[in-house]
Amino acid sequence: MMSEPPISRGFRGRVSDGRNARVPPGQHLVEDFPVLSAGPTPEPDLASWRLTLEDGNSPLGEWTWAQFNAIPQTDFTVDIHCVTTWSKLDTDWHGVSIDTLLEACGLSEPPQPYVLVHCDGGYTTNVPAEDLLDGKAMVATQFGGGPLDPEHGGPARLLVPHLYFWKSAKWVRRLQFVDPEVPGFWEENGYHIYGDPWREQRYDGD
Repeated sequence: MMSEPPISRGFRGRVSDGRNARVPPGQHLVEDFPVLSAGPTPEPDLASWRLTLEDGNSPLGEWTWAQFNAIPQTDFTVDIHCVTTWSKLDTDWHGVSIDTLLEACGLSEPPQPYVLVHCDGGYTTNVPAEDLLDGKAMVATQFGGGPLDPEHGGPARLLVPHLYFWKSAKWVRRLQFVDPEVPGFWEENGYHIYGDPWREQRYDGD
């Protein structure tokens, strides 16, 4: 399932309320939470839901919905930046950090340097493993104090707030540690392999 639609070059938002330092180049602030998906929203089925971690094709850990919610949880308050040029400040999320998931698998560090993220609907995206560590990322199940709406990726989405929001893949189901890096859906279709908002890494070559 695609989590961000294609965009056009050239849009440049402007912020003039004193929060400029938190808004990357080419972004504009929104107060709502835009819904961006290129296909239908999956119907969540918590009875069959599983989240798995893999080292290549070898399983590291698997959790049912109840088991996942029994893992120690954490809260993030972060700014998020979509490649379609909107930014939203001070968003509140609740879930399980990737550090905690690795600890639950008995690991102190990732087994491979890259992660290929797999989601319901067949969507994938790639992230360097180091960008998920040290409190920088989580699998989020709540937003704004309540369950994460399916249209925003519920029951669970990856949250990597320091990268463009297409990397925070909706409906996450599997984190596969790999080497070498494997481009995901949008990365294979012209988006940047990394996606740093502060460098405006929207497209391949930026």
